[in-house]
Amino acid sequence: MSKRDYYEVLGVSKEADENEVKKAYRKSAMKWHPDRNPGDDAAAEKFKEASEAYEVLSDPKKRQVYNQYGHAGLSGQGYGGFQNTEDVFQNFGSIFEDFFGFSGGGSRGTRTQRGDDLRYDVTLNLKEAAYGVSQTIKFLRMDQCETCHGDGQGPDSRVVQCVHCGGAGQVRRSQGFFSVATTCGHCRGEGQTIENPCKPCTGSGVVEMTKSLDIKIPAGIDSGMRIRASGEGEVGANGGPRGDLYIFVNVNNHPNFERSDNDLLMNLPIHFTQAILGDEVEIEDLKGEKHKVKISSGSQYGDIVKIKGAGIPDLRSKSSGHLLVNLEVEIPKKVTKKQKELLGEFVKEEGNKSFFGRLFS
Repeated sequence: MSKRDYYEVLGVSKEADENEVKKAYRKSAMKWHPDRNPGDDAAAEKFKEASEAYEVLSDPKKRQVYNQYGHAGLSGQGYGGFQNTEDVFQNFGSIFEDFFGFSGGGSRGTRTQRGDDLRYDVTLNLKEAAYGVSQTIKFLRMDQCETCHGDGQGPDSRVVQCVHCGGAGQVRRSQGFFSVATTCGHCRGEGQTIENPCKPCTGSGVVEMTKSLDIKIPAGIDSGMRIRASGEGEVGANGGPRGDLYIFVNVNNHPNFERSDNDLLMNLPIHFTQAILGDEVEIEDLKGEKHKVKISSGSQYGDIVKIKGAGIPDLRSKSSGHLLVNLEVEIPKKVTKKQKELLGEFVKEEGNKSFFGRLFS
């Protein structure tokens, strides 16, 4: 079934301002509210339709999308409207506070509710991040009270009917013919209260505890990434599932290696004679494995020697980056008389005084 135009639903023009939209919705809400039309499914549908129209047209961003792309544009952004009138009251109750001086209706508060997610920050060195590590972390979270096993009752306690709502979990407030049911603030919608609550948890059924958890940091992780430990967050309400624990990673800098995606960069100081004549030296990579680095004759400052596969493993594949060895040619600050003579001979033989000639002439 196709949806009606929201402007048509509220009976306003596309140029209607915020006050006009609000006034039109108030009129529709009063007319089609379920409390005024008990058992009338058609009225309930019109109430839901009007509420959906108001939510879109009272929100500048949603209204702009709707004006440009219609219902399809809102669906493309994940907005599907309200499922039923109870959905309107639960997600849209503040409107009734604005219009009528009290909040919208709601169901009993005994439904299950997922626990909150938690955050834990972990700091790694570059080697741990590159090749993975297992750690035991400790953090605080809300857990079921071990004294009352989560029911909130103390010794010789009993559950009694809430005297404020008579066990309904809701109280009704009226304004003329219009009445709205609100969740009972005394029993929080439960309809019952505990006569002698558990002392450790004060009747809430949950207490703060320290949790130890073994986690495995995967090879190749980097700063800013996170690991989800499913079901390790706060305990849910009324038997609801736990939230998740998100472990955020920060990686410290290394004195000898710098990371670039999955590649590692290291600087290798070499003597200028090694750059001229060529050489082969042994180095250690981040993992501690040894490699032979061949320095070609005539190497220049800033030349890169690549050692394939000696970088950081990719998180999503079996491949690894490379170790990029940056050659830093060092020039001696002082030379002996004999060294100067030999370099002078080299310059004469080379026939080029652009560099060594100026240095040692």
